[in-house]
Amino acid sequence: MKILVTGGVGFVGTNLIKKLLLDGHQVVSLDNYSTGKKDNEVVHKNVSYFNVDLRYVHNYDSYVSKPDIIYHMAALARIQPSIKDPVTAIQNNFDSTLNILEWARGNNTPVIFAGSSSYHHGLWGSPYAWSKFGGEQLCELYNKVYELPIAICRFYNVYGPHQLESGTYATVIGIFERQYREDKPLTVTGDGEQRRDFTHIDDIVDGIVKCHEAMHGAVDMRYAGEIFELGRGVNHSIIEITEMFGETDVEYIPKRPGEY
Repeated sequence: MKILVTGGVGFVGTNLIKKLLLDGHQVVSLDNYSTGKKDNEVVHKNVSYFNVDLRYVHNYDSYVSKPDIIYHMAALARIQPSIKDPVTAIQNNFDSTLNILEWARGNNTPVIFAGSSSYHHGLWGSPYAWSKFGGEQLCELYNKVYELPIAICRFYNVYGPHQLESGTYATVIGIFERQYREDKPLTVTGDGEQRRDFTHIDDIVDGIVKCHEAMHGAVDMRYAGEIFELGRGVNHSIIEITEMFGETDVEYIPKRPGEY
């Protein structure tokens, strides 16, 4: 199949593309490289990478013609930065989704959308939570009004290869791994009793690919427009996570806005 992946040099997108290439697909990646890395590009004859800002580009015909499916993984995926800069978060997560869906509608191309478990924290907890739920609502709108084949997959605290380990958009597991390698204390916000359902990237990729397969399988899910919660169903406190690193120091830092 010919597949379009948005956010293809990001954490999820990179792992997804590797899986798709192993499965023999042709892949095109669109990413603005704001949080994704050039180093994440896979050298392979069946993948092409383009630097595209989905907020401002509405037609993607020049990059890929009538793909069989779109994996819309592109997003600014952290709560705290969205509180500081809501406009950038909403434009990246909502406006880009609208542009992708409208182009997909013109091509009648199925879409797998990366939702967020932040929905369960409350839509008004942060611009990030609202923007991702807004994207889900757009997906449901296009599914119900235009019968565009769509599946929404909510991610739960993903960790694994290619996760960001530093900077504003780093994951907590990524930060801990970097600090552990550098023999530094693991920094815990608040009292560390906040609990999360952590999900390995391989399971996330497996889940979204299964949605893709179902859209083309014996069980016809093309018009379902369903939401799938891709979590393990088991949660751990942040303190429990630090204990998994063995004998190491912990440094407590102030609780941040938007923590849930």
